[in-house]
Amino acid sequence: MAAESLPPYRDPHLPLEQRISDLLARMTLEEKLAQLSVSGQIDAVVAGTYSLDQLPEFAANGVGAVSRLGLKRSPADTVLLYNKIQQFLVKQTRLGIPALAIDEALHGLMAQGSTFFPQAIGLASTWNPELVHEVFTATAAEMRARGGNYALSPVLDLARDPRWGRTEETYGEDPHLVSRLGVAAIRGLQGDHLPIDQQHVIATAKHFAVHGQPEAGRNGAPANYAERDIREIFLAPFQAAVKDAQVQAVMASYNEVNGIPVHVNHWLLRDVLRREWGFGGFITSDGGGIRQLVTEHHVVADTAEAARKVLQAGIDFELDTCFATLLSQVRDGVVPEALIDTAVARILRAKFLLGLFEQPYADAAYAERLTNCGAHRQLAVRAAQQAIVLLKNDGNLLPLDRQTLKSIAVIGPNAAIAHLGGYSAEPAYGVSVLEGLRHKVGDEVNVVYAEGCRITEGVQGWQAWWNNEVVPGDPIEDEARIAEAVAVAQSADVALVVVGENEATCREGWSENHRGDRDSLDLPGRQDDLVKAIVATGTPTIVLLINGRPLSINWIAEHVPAILEGWYLGQETGTAVADVLFGAVNPGGKLPITFPRSVGQIPAYYYRKPSAQRSYLFSASAPLFPFGHGLSYTTFEYDAVRVTPAQIKPGGKAVVSVRVVNTGQRLGDEVVQLYVRDQISSVTRPVKLLKGFQRITLAPGEARTIEFELTPDQLSFLDEHLERIVEPGTFDLMVGGSSEQLHTIQFEVTA
Repeated sequence: MAAESLPPYRDPHLPLEQRISDLLARMTLEEKLAQLSVSGQIDAVVAGTYSLDQLPEFAANGVGAVSRLGLKRSPADTVLLYNKIQQFLVKQTRLGIPALAIDEALHGLMAQGSTFFPQAIGLASTWNPELVHEVFTATAAEMRARGGNYALSPVLDLARDPRWGRTEETYGEDPHLVSRLGVAAIRGLQGDHLPIDQQHVIATAKHFAVHGQPEAGRNGAPANYAERDIREIFLAPFQAAVKDAQVQAVMASYNEVNGIPVHVNHWLLRDVLRREWGFGGFITSDGGGIRQLVTEHHVVADTAEAARKVLQAGIDFELDTCFATLLSQVRDGVVPEALIDTAVARILRAKFLLGLFEQPYADAAYAERLTNCGAHRQLAVRAAQQAIVLLKNDGNLLPLDRQTLKSIAVIGPNAAIAHLGGYSAEPAYGVSVLEGLRHKVGDEVNVVYAEGCRITEGVQGWQAWWNNEVVPGDPIEDEARIAEAVAVAQSADVALVVVGENEATCREGWSENHRGDRDSLDLPGRQDDLVKAIVATGTPTIVLLINGRPLSINWIAEHVPAILEGWYLGQETGTAVADVLFGAVNPGGKLPITFPRSVGQIPAYYYRKPSAQRSYLFSASAPLFPFGHGLSYTTFEYDAVRVTPAQIKPGGKAVVSVRVVNTGQRLGDEVVQLYVRDQISSVTRPVKLLKGFQRITLAPGEARTIEFELTPDQLSFLDEHLERIVEPGTFDLMVGGSSEQLHTIQFEVTA
């Protein structure tokens, strides 16, 4: 077609809004509605149930999106299928509108053979936005290479109840940390500027909103909180995603907020997200979320009413099949076509921003070269190394000395499997802790292994995330396994016990027959018994946790000299663990979430109100491990904490500085953390709130001065009328290496 005969919507030189308006004006109602969902029949083609030859039957009017093409396909095969679908849509439908291609990207592309990085909670332990940006830049590149262009990530929920099985998907409990890491992830996925280039994809901020502290820790349960808490705490990461990262998609959450399910919550979706924050992208339902208005929430009579009401509330796109009812509702005059047009325009905008009309296809050879390439594998190693948190190291048991160590016993249910966590697919490879240690020491150290016990029976590893039935480890058979582990430990110089959870015991509980939340934070099964038996041998013992949520490891914390938190470290688990155990890497991760001593301490997030700390009878009130905690093989000292100027007006700015010195003998990372407390305020304020952090690397003896800018936004809060203000008064500025190890100075805001 000659350039002069191109319809305006096909001309990339025209303004975006003109292209959208031109294309929308050409569309029939059927073609418009086809843009607003993922076709179940196309999904059946992807699954192999139907043939590509049936596309003319299923997709004559086009399709909004296709989903997870690479979940069980190689990169080349994914591209082959993607290109065939796009070719049909571009060349054989009337208007030639290409499809969005949906993928999950929680900790790497959820596709066969892609690079799997540490789970989100592990990435949060790095406290390193630059690294998170790198991880999601690599993830976006692998996704786009296969044809994927719309990522259902990142999760910006605040994990404030670790009973919740989706805790692993989050960046922790703190609104500032989650905001900064979330912005880094979105910019990594989308790029730093619009439109989106061929190496990046649309990101989705989810789950909007108030989803991370469900009632009793049950996934999708009600969230009943005051508007002050909703705005200041739960919404903060989403506001940053919109304002700072220009996120182009937002996913509504399953839950209800103060009696109104989010999928029909006008206040959240229209008033706050669109009008207050100016969000210009599209809002998608969660999978099955519209139908749950009928089956779970009971606020509508049928799926037709559900579709109508979510559209009115602001949902533009569905991961469901309820919008099929809209055709008759528009024709009957029940739903204005103008509502459809608004939603369709937003989906078309996304497709134009992605450049799909100019370049709808992918390159199979390039996808094969890029997927899990050497650079991405090295990034996975570095991310896993930075994610590891040293919780305890009495007597400097770690790092281990390869020169004096003759044998090491590697024990535990998580020792011989590279656990990836939820939203994973079959990796190109995965290095278990056992494999990593054997590779690290070669013939120099004898590595012996015993399973010790099992967390669950049946399928293990990432596949277990999908299984509905979860069978606990057999306690009788575990007796023999523990006895074998004791014998192995007795013969070794040191024992590494790898315990925690797995993909079946901590996961998204998406239905009653697929549960993932727990009413206990204790180690599942006989794992405590295993650790006690190994410690009783007298062999120096190290515990490594591989898990998706904080665990109440009270006996271990008291009796085991060295403890490491690994979360799920991704495909390079064993490589990173071996590097840390033998001192090639000095651990510098910090906890992004509090470890309570028991479920009775929940909620345990550090930013409690002043009246919320009265102790329980017969137990300590302090957590097992506080937010921001993490040790090192070296030591750091803080001094010269200053704020300049010492007084400001409510609209002014100041700079907080601190000198940090590596006083030990090893190169090491420290995360310098800034917390703020308003001493006296017109409404109650938390005892401290994180307002800044920097991860730095210091050589032995090296000193560095770190600066944090203190802005009105960091000092402000919502007053009794929910107006954001900075009140004059005295503030505590606290700087240190954890939320409990802080140096405090005062600072004045004058009237």
